[in-house]
Amino acid sequence: MIRTDQAHLPAVALTHAGMTGKTNEDRYAVSAYKLSPHQPPSVLLAVLSDGIGGHRAGEVAAELAVNTISQYIAQSNEKHPIETIRESIELASRTIYAQASHDPEHSGMGSTVALALAIGDHLYTAAVGDSRIYLVRDGHIFQLTTDHTWIQEALEKGILKPEQVKGHPNTHVIRRYLGSPTPPVVDFRLRLSHQESDDQALANQGMVLKTDDRLLLCSDGLTDLVKPEEILAVLLSKPLKEAVQALIDLANQRGGHDNITLIAIQVPENLPKVASPSRKRVRAFLGITASVLVILALALGVLWIKQRGIILNFSTPTPVLQIVPSPTLLVGNDTAQPMATVTPLPVITFTPTALPTIPNGPTLTPWPTNTLAPQSTP
Repeated sequence: MIRTDQAHLPAVALTHAGMTGKTNEDRYAVSAYKLSPHQPPSVLLAVLSDGIGGHRAGEVAAELAVNTISQYIAQSNEKHPIETIRESIELASRTIYAQASHDPEHSGMGSTVALALAIGDHLYTAAVGDSRIYLVRDGHIFQLTTDHTWIQEALEKGILKPEQVKGHPNTHVIRRYLGSPTPPVVDFRLRLSHQESDDQALANQGMVLKTDDRLLLCSDGLTDLVKPEEILAVLLSKPLKEAVQALIDLANQRGGHDNITLIAIQVPENLPKVASPSRKRVRAFLGITASVLVILALALGVLWIKQRGIILNFSTPTPVLQIVPSPTLLVGNDTAQPMATVTPLPVITFTPTALPTIPNGPTLTPWPTNTLAPQSTP
């Protein structure tokens, strides 16, 4: 993909450290690309990461996550978005773990990630941790991602009721994060309804965006203090930039106990349409199948003529396309107390010790990213 300063989707990104004096450990990046030199921009990548860990470690992990993922995807093409996203997040997790293993000051650091990739009018999402992605459509708000937290698991298993969540001591216990000894399972469930099964949520990947859709990526500094219905009301009542600032102000007015970071994206009219990779593969498959059938028909005609009426009993099986969704582990690694009952994920063979390099690579984002270099301790 070719980096460009123009984007086919308007986007606004803002971050605030909050009101407690806490160091801002959130990082984000918004990147725009075009698929060829002669095409207009048609790809937008938004990545948000919330750092966790000890002194100065959280922001280091978040920065490694955003930069590694952005660089990896910048080197890719649009043909295999799910595989590319998974590989980029696994690489980021290994990079964070390697850095933490080599530097005692960064021991135990990790981060969340929420990622949205728009290719033309098709949306792909991924998440690890408790940073969220919302979709506002037709006057309704949908939480597309699922939190990987102790609280979420307790709700799903019936251990807790919704009214018992507020103030619970395990509110911020994360089950899945980047930087764990084994890369976490990347969650590709894109949930448009609470009634959807996991398979149905996975099948939503590549969904078509509609005019006036709004996407919001946010850290838990917002969602801990502002309810989804309040997010909906603000996004519907204000222009994008004003809405993002208003949401940050609202969280700060209610205490601002954590860093607050938002990336908001709006779908305009006349959005460029790019055939999704799955559709391209289907069309290619059907085109090849049609060509084969034509050739077979011609061959059979020749044989029929040569054999004077002898008709061959030939049947072509109907092609069946099967989409196998990526498996999703509902219970992953615990940041505080690793669960002995969780089966470790298979380890991929490539273990990076540094960020991947891109020959003559461009800068990461056309917008400010609040990415600060770690400062040495006195």
